[in-house]
Order: sequence, then C-alpha cells, then structure tokens
Amino acid sequence: MLIDSHCHLDFPDFRDDQAEVMARAHEAGVGQMITIATKFDTLAAALGISDRYDRVYAAFGIHPHEAASTTDLSDAALTDKIMAAARHPKLVGIGETGLDYHYMHSPKDAQIRSFRAHIGVARAMQLPLIIHTREAEDDTMDILRNEMLRGYFPALIHCFSGSVGFGQAMLDLGLYLSFSGIVTFKKAESVRHMAATAPVDRILSETDSPFLAPVPHRGKRNEPAFVAQVVAELAALRGVHQSDLAGHIAANFARLFNKIPARLGKAAP
Repeated sequence: MLIDSHCHLDFPDFRDDQAEVMARAHEAGVGQMITIATKFDTLAAALGISDRYDRVYAAFGIHPHEAASTTDLSDAALTDKIMAAARHPKLVGIGETGLDYHYMHSPKDAQIRSFRAHIGVARAMQLPLIIHTREAEDDTMDILRNEMLRGYFPALIHCFSGSVGFGQAMLDLGLYLSFSGIVTFKKAESVRHMAATAPVDRILSETDSPFLAPVPHRGKRNEPAFVAQVVAELAALRGVHQSDLAGHIAANFARLFNKIPARLGKAAP
C-alpha cells in the first residue's frame, strides 16, 4: 500500500476532476492519504473530502503564509479553534504549520506565535504536528528543541528540503522526515542524501500535490497517484525493493498517525 501523507485535494486545481484523480490514486495503489487544510476558510472543504472518500483523512493548521490572519485572536482563542477542528473523527494531524522566511507573507513574530500555538495543541492532543519550514532552519530547530523540553509531541518535517545538518537534528529530536517529488530532482543533493540515509523507520512519502510533481511529471500538476514515483526513487536511493520500502512507510504512517484505524488494501475510488 502506498501512502500520500500530504496533499491538498481541496485546492481549485482538483475542482473539475476530483473523482478521476481519486480513481487514478486507487489504480496506482495509494491506500491512504491526508488532505491538508491551511486556513480556517478551507477547513470545511478538506473535512468534506475526507468524509466523502473512505481512506482520505484530513489535517488542519494555519500555514505560515497565513499566520498574520490570526493576529486578531488571543492565544487562547487560536488554540481553542485549532483544538475544536481536531475533534473531528477524520482529522488526524495538526498543521501544516511552521516558519517560511522565503516569501515572508506573514511577519516573523506572527509565524512564531502561530507555530507555538499549534505545538501546544499537538502536545495536548498527542496528534502529529506537520511542520513546514523554508529558509528558517535555525529558528525551527530552536523552537522545536525548546518545546520538546516542555513535553513531547509527535511531529514530522513535511516535504523535507533542508540541509543534511538540519535533517539530522530533526531525527535526533525524534521527528520523521517526509519526502516529496523533490527527491527525484538530481540537483537536490541534501534531500537525496537524507532520503538514502535516514533510518527506515523515520521516513514518509508525500506528493504535496498539486505542487512539486516528481520526474517524469515535473512541470505538470501533481496528484496523489504520483507518490508511486516518489517511493520508487526512495527505494532506488536506498538500494531496496520498492514494495519492501512501501511496507515500511505504511507502518511508519500508521505508527505516527495512530488516530487512523489500522486497515489494509487499496483506497476505494
């Protein structure tokens, strides 16, 4: 069973052919996937998709690009709204949240405040924290190290694209690394190194669709079926059989996202 641990099925890119996208995922062997809502306005759509498709689950968090939209909420109100969303039976993760200093669509202090609020919810509910980080490795490491001292919370780095040192630091903190189509890009040396060397019990696969389509689909709209190319590349880098690695990834996914009932087989179209 293949796993797409991070996609955005509520995005307009899938509005016209969502059923066909899901059918192709089924045919490719994608057994479970998580669709990610990145702001309050899209939460209902993501949950609706998870309710519509048997083996699609949801996660919710305020993307760092959207962090400025929460400044009118008190810390307690922001936390309460995230926790309320997490009580939905098919919402299985908190995020994506984190820090993005590349575009700076939201001020740094708003991003950090939002990130810490999400960490608090993940810790309280023991749901996996889905972390987005771009050009913010030092602050991400400092916050996570500090917050782990306050109490453990399960977490992963989504769409890992960082340095080898950052990846190792995240592993040392007990986090998982999730690999996207970037792993098929030959110039992504640090990503490919971590994909080849990270412990097999700490890696996940994702598409981040509709973004970052893997080779040979690069430049096209990404979709969950293409996670097959991600897993194939991961297996090639590690020198193992694709089906064996897919089994490890499915076990890792089940262990981390343990709110999902244990099930086997392909996803229903």
